Amino acid sequence: MRRFKPFFTFGLLMAVFMLSGCSDMIVLDPKGPVGAEQRDLIMYSIWFMLFILIVVYALTAFIVYKYRDRKNHKGYDPDNEGSHLLETIWWIVPIIIVIALAIPTVKSIYSLEGPPEKSKDQKPLVIHATSVNWKWVFSYPEQDIETVNYLHIPEDRPVLFKLTSADSMASFWVPQLGGQKYAMAGMETELYLQADEQGTYEGRNSNFTGEGFTNHTFDVMAMSDAEFEKWASETKADAPELSKGQYDKLMLPGHVKEMTFSSTHLDWVDHATNAEYALDARDRLGYEEKLPHSRAAKEEKKKREEEMKKLEESESESHGDSHAH
Repeated sequence: MRRFKPFFTFGLLMAVFMLSGCSDMIVLDPKGPVGAEQRDLIMYSIWFMLFILIVVYALTAFIVYKYRDRKNHKGYDPDNEGSHLLETIWWIVPIIIVIALAIPTVKSIYSLEGPPEKSKDQKPLVIHATSVNWKWVFSYPEQDIETVNYLHIPEDRPVLFKLTSADSMASFWVPQLGGQKYAMAGMETELYLQADEQGTYEGRNSNFTGEGFTNHTFDVMAMSDAEFEKWASETKADAPELSKGQYDKLMLPGHVKEMTFSSTHLDWVDHATNAEYALDARDRLGYEEKLPHSRAAKEEKKKREEEMKKLEESESESHGDSHAH
């Protein structure tokens, strides 16, 4: 037993080291049924594979010990050509492992293509999420409002996200509500999510899309139905309308702060059916792609930031005038 003590000590230290960061693993702290089902699938897979590792390591240790080279060894036959029984076992066991992992995985994949089971009788809130380097545009067609870089959703109600991109492929991800799904120009993917608790959840693009990828983020505010309806009606009444010229400026690569509008870009373009709109808008505005770290690119970036700042100020002033009115 003493000879195995260093291995036990090493294993304990590794466990402490690896588990010390679990407090920040928000994927394993879901706040909705979609995230909870995916969490359960992850934990099932982890424990199942750990069990397999333990069995494999135990068998390895047993075989190494039993068949080690020693005097008067009687358990080794150099003329043994194999065992049909063992060969059958080590073909059947992997098949059983694959089936045990595949069945719950496929079941979850298909179940998550629709609204959560507990909310199937509720009408989902539809939100069009459009990725642009490096910002998120969210359109609420039923409420006829649009937000940039933030979301409001009702608690305990399924939300159907219709995902697309104006330019490069992105990945829509709110870790505490559910797994990611890709957003691509010229096509539309769908993702159901739901928040069972009120609060603010961090969302982001989890697919690398260049130098501005780090801040390609958004916040999701989950609130009661009454609060959501109040926010939607106030936004429709007070926020400025989105013009085609303003939206074209949002197509320029860069970051902007949170913005709110009382109309949506879906009135004139759907990026799921028009993959060239962002490129055409950049041409209309005279934008030219340059080497990322060249002097010309830095000057262009500064110019874009000034344009975005003016756009934000214009939106804020319009919003303020609406409140004053």
